Amino acid sequence: MIQNEPVVRRGDMIRCALCAHAPCDSACDRLDPARLLRAVWFRNEQGAAARLPEANPCLTCDAPCERACVRPGEVPIRKLVCRLYDEVKPRAETPPPADEARLACDLCGIALENPFLLSSSVVASTYDMCDRAFEAGWAGACFKTICSMDIHEASPRFAALTGDSGSIIGFKNIEQLSDHSVAENMEIFRRLKQKWPAKFILASIMGRDEEEWGTLARLCEENGADAVELNFSCPNMAEGGLGSDIGQVPQLVERFTASAKRACRIPVLAKLTPNVASMGPAGEAARRGGADGLAAINTIKSVTGVNLHTYVCEPAVHGKSALGGYSGNAVKPIALRFIAELAQNPKLRGLHLSAMGGVETWQDALEFILLGGGSIQITTAVMQYGYRIIDDLKEGLNLYLAEKGFDSVREAIGLGLEFLSGTTDTLERDTVIFPRFDREKCVGCGRCAVSCADGGHQAIQFGEDRKPRLNGKKCVGCHLCLLVCPQRAISPSRKRIMKG
Repeated sequence: MIQNEPVVRRGDMIRCALCAHAPCDSACDRLDPARLLRAVWFRNEQGAAARLPEANPCLTCDAPCERACVRPGEVPIRKLVCRLYDEVKPRAETPPPADEARLACDLCGIALENPFLLSSSVVASTYDMCDRAFEAGWAGACFKTICSMDIHEASPRFAALTGDSGSIIGFKNIEQLSDHSVAENMEIFRRLKQKWPAKFILASIMGRDEEEWGTLARLCEENGADAVELNFSCPNMAEGGLGSDIGQVPQLVERFTASAKRACRIPVLAKLTPNVASMGPAGEAARRGGADGLAAINTIKSVTGVNLHTYVCEPAVHGKSALGGYSGNAVKPIALRFIAELAQNPKLRGLHLSAMGGVETWQDALEFILLGGGSIQITTAVMQYGYRIIDDLKEGLNLYLAEKGFDSVREAIGLGLEFLSGTTDTLERDTVIFPRFDREKCVGCGRCAVSCADGGHQAIQFGEDRKPRLNGKKCVGCHLCLLVCPQRAISPSRKRIMKG
């Protein structure tokens, strides 16, 4: 059973709050229900099933965990555990790996114990935070961008779009850079490296001129950083020609990259902005400047909402707002596109790609790896769920690699690139793949018929028996019906070869 489509879906536990110090754990003396639920949420259900004892204790239990829940009776914990026993555990063909050796990789030749790093943001902005993250199992951290400027943050500075469960889909921030002095941040580096010599410290920096870029790069190297990341992409520092304003001008990217490279001997990565039509020109400029790698993507300039009564965009700061950086799972398709673009560019071959943008689960991370990412950086998911997500990131990816027969995560880097074209003109267009309706799963809601009628090709008939029927003469195989079906009762079926 290769971990792919989950058997126990997030929707089954949509009311779970993913509590800290969860009451359900305190109520159960035979299982760790909170850990199991978290694994399901982060699409690591097979890892959850592997931790279950041989006999199912829920069969003889009256579910005190559900009564202890902060939402009593709303989370079917017993049912979820039983489904792990009945539907996941029997299908597991590969035993959990005995160690995490497959996850070992590198960033520009420097060893990483796994591909997962905190990205430059509030989640990696103090000694205590990085210390706790390293203790949890993160391989390293890209520390919040260091600068010589005087930073004063706005309040509030976050806004979000949420899904049905209340979880964040898209996240906006108007936060800027580290508000600690350069000296304070250097002291943090020294302390972290002393306690955690094997952890990777990636120092994000931003200068205002060539001298400042070079000085900051040199100081970071002298105080223990393993590599430097040049922030050419922050959308909240554009005034005065900083941040994403630099990333949009290849000449500046090349010049400041060269300044940093001249000043230090450790690897230098250029973090590129997605607020461009193509990252290629900036990536090529960074290489000309001597960059050892590229990091992408930073957040996307955005407006996430407008108050319909005050007319002020979110977040409102004393009656005003501003464009900010958009992140979260919603930006993953855009981030994947840019990582693939960089990886497929022959002029950038050999550069390390540190990928980020909407990663929440090990599957999200794997998608970036398959499109060329050599390391993975994460922020928004940590802000929402905490450092503890590393457990399922590592466990899920490790088990996948074992099931696929990979000896190292390095073997998966870029495997998806040969199947991706930059244009749809290259795709085969002579075959129609029909949908197939599973009548046992179908509840007769008619969503497929409505979508096909009003957004498709009027190929689905919905009769009095409330069951869909396909008109093969009209169906073009667009698969809109598969996507809108709330029961997942529609799947690809037979093919029709079009003639002429």
